[in-house]
Amino acid sequence: MQERAQYEPEVAKAGAHQVLIGQEKDDLVDVGAVLKTLYGGRKTLAIFMAVTSALSVAFAFSIAPMYTSTASFLPPNSGGSGATGALAGQLSALSALSGGPSGGSKGSSDLYVGILKSRSVRSEIIKRFHLMNLYKAKLESQAEKVLAAHSTFEVDAKSSIVTINVVDRSPAQAHELANAYLDALTEKNGQLALTESSQRRLFYAQQLAKEKDDLENAEVALKETEEKSGLISPAGQMASEIQMIVQTRASISAKQVQLAALRLSATEENPVVVQLESEIQGLQDQLSRLQVGTNKRLSGAIPTSKVPQLGLEYVRKAREVKYHETLFEMLSKQYEQARIDEAHNAPLVQILDSASYPDAKSSPQRKLIVLAGLILGCVMGSAWILLRDRVRRIRASIIAPIS
Repeated sequence: MQERAQYEPEVAKAGAHQVLIGQEKDDLVDVGAVLKTLYGGRKTLAIFMAVTSALSVAFAFSIAPMYTSTASFLPPNSGGSGATGALAGQLSALSALSGGPSGGSKGSSDLYVGILKSRSVRSEIIKRFHLMNLYKAKLESQAEKVLAAHSTFEVDAKSSIVTINVVDRSPAQAHELANAYLDALTEKNGQLALTESSQRRLFYAQQLAKEKDDLENAEVALKETEEKSGLISPAGQMASEIQMIVQTRASISAKQVQLAALRLSATEENPVVVQLESEIQGLQDQLSRLQVGTNKRLSGAIPTSKVPQLGLEYVRKAREVKYHETLFEMLSKQYEQARIDEAHNAPLVQILDSASYPDAKSSPQRKLIVLAGLILGCVMGSAWILLRDRVRRIRASIIAPIS
C-alpha cells in the first residue's frame, strides 16, 4: 500500500503532462489538412470568387470617372519684404522655439496653403462657378465641404513648391477650378500685402483726402471774404509775409504727418523721430515770431497783428488757402512715394505651372477594385469552407459516442 501511495503522484503528473501535450497538438494548425480541406471545397471557393469579382466589376464601372488638374507655384521666401515675409519669419521663429524645423520658406509655403484653404477663397470660387447648383448643395457650407474634399494642397519639403490638385468629373471643370485657386491666391496676396510701405500709403491717402476737403473749404471761405470785403489780393510786404507763414505752416504739417507715419513702425527713441520732433519745434517757434512779431523777426516781415482790421480777415483766408495748397502738394508727393514703395515691396507669387488640362481619368482604378473583389472572395470562400468543415467535425464527434 505504501509503494502504491508513492507511485500515485508520479502517475498523476505523467497523466497531466500527456493532457498538456494533447492540448498543444490540438492548438497547432495542420497546414496540410487545411489545404486539403480547401481543395475539397474548391467549387465553393470558385463560386465565392466569381460572385465577388462580378460585384466588384459592376461597382467599378458604376463609379463616374474623375479627372485631376494640377497647378504649382513658388511662394516668396522669408527674406522677401512684405507681410508674407514677416509672417513667415514669425512662423519660423515659433517653429524653432518649439523644436521644429526652422525653414523660413517652408513656413511661407504653409502660410499660403492656409490662405488657399480659407473660407473666403472657397466662397469666392463657389460663387464664381455656381458650385452649389453643381454639387446640389442647399447651403454654401455644404458646397465648401465638397470643394475641400476635391481639393488637395501639397508642399514639397525640399523646394517648398506648393502643388494644387483639383478633382472633378469634368476635365474642363477641374482645369478651371485649379486656375481659379491661382487667381484667388494672387488677389488675396495683393490684399494681404500690408507692408510698412502699404501702411504709410494708406495713412497718406487718408490725410490727402482730408486735406483735399480742407482746401475746398478754405477756397470757399476766401471767395466769401472777397465778396464781402471787395479785396482781391494783398500787395507788397504783406504778400511776402503771407508766403513765409504759409510755407512754415505747411512744412510743420508735412513733418507732423511724416512723424505720425514713422511712429507706425518706430519708437520715440528712434534718431529720426527725435530729429523730426526737433525740426517741428524749431518751425513752430519761427511761425510764432512771424504771426505775433518780435524784435528779432526776419527782415521784411510785418507782424500780422499790425494789419488793418479790414484786410486782416482776407489775409487770413488767403493764407489758409495757400497753406492747404502747399500742404496738399507735399502730401501728394509723399503719397506717390509710398505707393511706389508699396508696389516695389509687395511679395510676388511665382506661378510655376498653370493648371494642366487632364486628358486621362485619375480614378476609379478599376483593375485594383476588381483585384480587391477577387481577393475578398477568396478570403470569404476559404473562411466559409473551413468553418463548414469544423462544424462537420464537431457534429461527427458528438454523434459517434452516442452510436
